[in-house]
Amino acid sequence: MARKLSIAAIIIACFLLQSTIFQVLSFGSISPNLLVIVTASFGFMRGRKEGLWVGFFCGLLIDLFFGTYLGIYTLIYVYIGYVNGMFRKFFYPEDVKLPMLLISASDLVCNMIIYIQLFLFRGKFDLPYYFMHIMLPELIYTILVTLVLYFVILKINQKLEEVERRSAAKFV
Repeated sequence: MARKLSIAAIIIACFLLQSTIFQVLSFGSISPNLLVIVTASFGFMRGRKEGLWVGFFCGLLIDLFFGTYLGIYTLIYVYIGYVNGMFRKFFYPEDVKLPMLLISASDLVCNMIIYIQLFLFRGKFDLPYYFMHIMLPELIYTILVTLVLYFVILKINQKLEEVERRSAAKFV
């Protein structure tokens, strides 16, 4: 129960930060995608199932508050969480290279799918402009924020695992 409440608090806090403070701190209307960081992090830290559920709730929040069509962001984030969960067996807490690579790839995939869904199908074919002026700056900004947020999520996850181990040891 503590894990679920903690994850819910992290999702809500990151959603609020992304939609308020980081909108003010945006550079050229580009802000980091904190919910991709949260979804990818929980995916490879905890596995496919938890990544899927975290992605579902992160995507649902974006769909409800900012989405044009209900379900697009939810589906994108569910896939991001699930695919990142496949890398759980390669996850080591002290290694930051894999999380950075996966979060970067997740952000690029997310933006590419958004481009396809919301722009390409409307006949706006200017992918190089979209890549250079939106995708790449957001990727760089997201990577910079990942350097801080990832370690916060990692520490929270480690504390939760420690609490779960202690409570499991009481029953054995």
